[in-house]
Amino acid sequence: MWVGSQNGLDADLVRNASTVNFVDIPSAGLHGVGLRTLPSNAMKLINGFLESKKIIKSFQPHVIFFTGGYVAVPMSLAASSVPQVVFVPDIEPALALRQITRSAQKIALSVPESKQYFKKNKAKLTITGYPTRMRFANINKADAVKAFGISESSSTVLVFGGSRGARSINHALLGILPDLIDSVQIIHISGELDWPMVSDYYAGMSQTARRNYFPYPYLHRKMPHAMRAADLVVSRAGASTIGEYPMLGLPAILVPYPHAWKYQKHNADYLVDQGAAMLLPDEELPQKLLPSILGLIHNPEKLIEMKTNMLQLARPDAATEIVKLITDIQANKERKS
Repeated sequence: MWVGSQNGLDADLVRNASTVNFVDIPSAGLHGVGLRTLPSNAMKLINGFLESKKIIKSFQPHVIFFTGGYVAVPMSLAASSVPQVVFVPDIEPALALRQITRSAQKIALSVPESKQYFKKNKAKLTITGYPTRMRFANINKADAVKAFGISESSSTVLVFGGSRGARSINHALLGILPDLIDSVQIIHISGELDWPMVSDYYAGMSQTARRNYFPYPYLHRKMPHAMRAADLVVSRAGASTIGEYPMLGLPAILVPYPHAWKYQKHNADYLVDQGAAMLLPDEELPQKLLPSILGLIHNPEKLIEMKTNMLQLARPDAATEIVKLITDIQANKERKS
């Protein structure tokens, strides 16, 4: 059973990707919210706790696996008697994860650098890596290029800002697109919110200009193909960049989301420190996106170095390691009983 938040993005993804039963519960944050919002958010958490109690009673889980989010807090409190495993996707854990790790039996980390945030829970820690979809490793570049109808002999840059898009990245890209498409092919995933703007821009382009520009509102099953086809990616620095880019050896220009600056900045810094990525602050996009992209595309030796460094960070068995943590807890529980 997958427990998610009401109006969350995970509902459609879970239902489309698997036969796992999906249920949602009310949830909201209390940290950093205004006084007007605080009472309603607190009530959502109370209702989420009560709904979680009902789920625990009816489903009777042997183990609960958490990956973060406000929805985790009421479920963790309601399931105090059930063994819990927590996965920390970002370098620095968010507030909700920090709260629930106190009652967890095991804490799985994406990278060793996250250990500094769990000095009181060292015995619980295991470095598993960030789990990635198996098809990432099974797609070759020729098939990926063919899936988008682009040329394998030309350099390709993938630009995207996450499932909802990133307005600053979209605006910056459209502003430099005429100077880019003479040198590289662009796969641009705008997100649904900015798709009308991007679609109108594309409609106004000449047929010649369109040959090197491939815009999409969103990609689901073809996202691994887009990453495999690319020689360079420009994106935010969400947790998945720690797992997916290393799996593919994909050099990156990372633009941390300014309103989640701390968490995404730490993720970006980790890849930059390993020589696998470049950091570009959001406010510098208009001035520095074009020279940053062309500077790397026209320096193949640097791209190869970044690709090599990125590949060295890959942990292809991460999902298997996390599953082992969960099943070991269940096995130990059965032996004791």
